[in-house]
Amino acid sequence: MVFQSKKFPSKANTNTFAAKYRAMMKKHPFLLFGLPFMSVIVAGSFILTPAAAIRYEKYDRKVRQVSQQEQLGLGQNRRKVDIREEYYRLAAKDLDNWEQKRVERLKGESDGLL
Repeated sequence: MVFQSKKFPSKANTNTFAAKYRAMMKKHPFLLFGLPFMSVIVAGSFILTPAAAIRYEKYDRKVRQVSQQEQLGLGQNRRKVDIREEYYRLAAKDLDNWEQKRVERLKGESDGLL
């Protein structure tokens, strides 16, 4: 006795949408799977582009909060720095004579002592 390699489809499963879709998928795989998949990818790209732009615009607004008046006033109180002058000023300090001082802790903060 020889058995068939194909299963015999029952009538209950042949009328469902999934069964019809599977049968059509075997005939047209790109049209029923590939094309919808690629269109979702492309549409997602177009939808996510403005969302990313909004994110970066928000960041730019946060960074750009300094007004022009504040920008003009930023450099006024700076002292002129000369690299040689800084070198000699730091070289003149006595780096061997120092003592360690503990920083005052806030109320309720652990002081780190065991």
